Amino acid sequence: MNPHGSESTADATATYLTALHERLTADGCTVTLPNWNDSPVVAANRADRKVRWFGTKVELFVFAAAVPEIDVATLGEFTAWAMRYAKSLRGGIPGARNAAFVLPALVSARVRPEAAQWAAHDARILDTTLISRPLTVEVAPATVRTTMYRGRVVWGGMFTGHVLEKAALYFP
Repeated sequence: MNPHGSESTADATATYLTALHERLTADGCTVTLPNWNDSPVVAANRADRKVRWFGTKVELFVFAAAVPEIDVATLGEFTAWAMRYAKSLRGGIPGARNAAFVLPALVSARVRPEAAQWAAHDARILDTTLISRPLTVEVAPATVRTTMYRGRVVWGGMFTGHVLEKAALYFP
């Protein structure tokens, strides 16, 4: 097998998604496998409450799919889909002591630089109820490079540490 061939890159993305599924399950997430554009998605969610959040429940949704190449249009489309899907799954009353965060990740051996820049630029907000931090995950047989926005946000800022901690656990 050619280390730069399509088989090895497909194996690397499949291996990454399998390991992601295992990390999510080990952390207590509920994991499902919906489809997006006829592609399987590793989808997970969990809810946490901490005293320092004044009783607010934080719902975290993770979505990851493999694509041949990550560009801005595909990442934007996947992020919008993930946010709509997460919104349809939300428990409780949005805004009533609940915060929701989405980590939509595309995994590929080819990431266009502008897509990585788009992911690193800022968080995305849907209807002031969902905050998304898109990720690009570039995989090769021996390396993984993850790009996402790691800064603070105004809306939901007190949860930044928690979201970044979970992102680092799920997407090392």
